[in-house]
Amino acid sequence: MKSQDLKVAIVHDFLVQYGGAERVLEVLSEMFPEAPIYTLLYDKEKMGDRFVKREIRTSYLQKFPKFLRKRYRWLLPFFMIAPETFDLRDFDLVVSSTGAWSKGIVTRLNTIHIAYLHSPMRFVWDYNEKYLREEKKRCFFSRILLNYVRMWDRLASERPDYLIANSKYTQERIEKYYRRDSIVIYPPAYTEASASKPVVENKYFLIVSRLSPYKKVDLAVRAFNKLGLPLIIVGEGKQKKYLQKIAKKNIKILGWTSDEDLKNYYANARAFIFPADDDFGMTMVEAMSFGIPIIAYRKGGAREIVEEGITGEFFEAQTTEVLADGVGRFIGNEKKFEKDLIKERARKFSKERFIKEFNDFLSKIEK
Repeated sequence: MKSQDLKVAIVHDFLVQYGGAERVLEVLSEMFPEAPIYTLLYDKEKMGDRFVKREIRTSYLQKFPKFLRKRYRWLLPFFMIAPETFDLRDFDLVVSSTGAWSKGIVTRLNTIHIAYLHSPMRFVWDYNEKYLREEKKRCFFSRILLNYVRMWDRLASERPDYLIANSKYTQERIEKYYRRDSIVIYPPAYTEASASKPVVENKYFLIVSRLSPYKKVDLAVRAFNKLGLPLIIVGEGKQKKYLQKIAKKNIKILGWTSDEDLKNYYANARAFIFPADDDFGMTMVEAMSFGIPIIAYRKGGAREIVEEGITGEFFEAQTTEVLADGVGRFIGNEKKFEKDLIKERARKFSKERFIKEFNDFLSKIEK
């Protein structure tokens, strides 16, 4: 059977906020327009008009009281069970878009399950001890729970027939933690850049990120406190109030903005700061789409996106002094960065390329 003849379903961890994983889901939805989307939880308010025309099938967690759904991390013990309850018997092909739970679905023998992995679970593998410390959960029962989740995650990773990684860095982590082979298909991160307001003289640096501890936005705040240079931060998360407390007047923390406003912030930025060790980093490509150079921590997916001296600069350690030094080096070399060249390099991560490589992979499976 060819892919156009297959009955297809898509499974996604959560539809409770919009980020890089949800952009991948949007493109998968375009590729399979008739496929229903299964997800553990769906927040219509947070997702806005995205996916409103799609059939969304939620897990039993959607029936929990709203105050629990809003604090869905409290439901961690249920996340391992929920994807296993999805009834996927009618489908020939299931594509899961997952950084945690959706790869754990159970399919019938003749169903093909392809998992697009954004990351092996960081909080139970390489980020385990930091997670416990940052969440202030370094107790006996928390360690038991995370150990159980880690065992489940290892077993769940064996359920997909095929694994696709979003970067070479993710591919390495899949091999290390899951002992499985995978192929790399970069996510559709490139965006056709256009701003409604004219580009003015670039006067500020920019961060677009979830405000979670592992994103290391606090590192950038401390560095720019010392530098005294203007920094704009777009994003929401548990660290927002803390960051607002420690930030000096040269730093603005805006929360999430509309897509139109975000484009304007990208277009008028001096450079984009990426202080995290992340599996890919779609916001870096978004910034590059506008010709904006990147200042990134030299680890993770950033090494596959940023070309030093061409599309940005690296800094070597997650300390305020080293990040500040990286900003200083960028300022010294700022004139050599060419907007048009940066935009062209961002096209490597286009939606068209993602669709072609995904379809090529499907064709190989069908043979």
